[in-house]
Amino acid sequence: MFLLSRIRERDTATGNTETAIVDVTSSSARLITGAALIMVAVFAGFASGQLVRFQRMGFGLAVAVLVRTVLVPATTKLLEGDDWCLPEFLGRLSRLSIDAHPVAATEAA
Repeated sequence: MFLLSRIRERDTATGNTETAIVDVTSSSARLITGAALIMVAVFAGFASGQLVRFQRMGFGLAVAVLVRTVLVPATTKLLEGDDWCLPEFLGRLSRLSIDAHPVAATEAA
């Protein structure tokens, strides 16, 4: 999430997706890679345990973190800005109100 939000901010500021990916990946690569390596080490510990369920979970999560580290920037580059679009059926969710009786702008003033 940290990586994608930073790429989105830089893409909005520069208007160039490729530049945003390169800038953000190079500036935050050590932090994100370090966190990913810690997660892989913990999950590898699960994978080396005696319980089969933990072995499967640890292996699966370790592979997922490693793959995600490569796939997120690559997918963002391939989609070239289309990955920021919200589908219409999900766009309606952002306009939902959780208030039972929403107050009109004229009543609030």
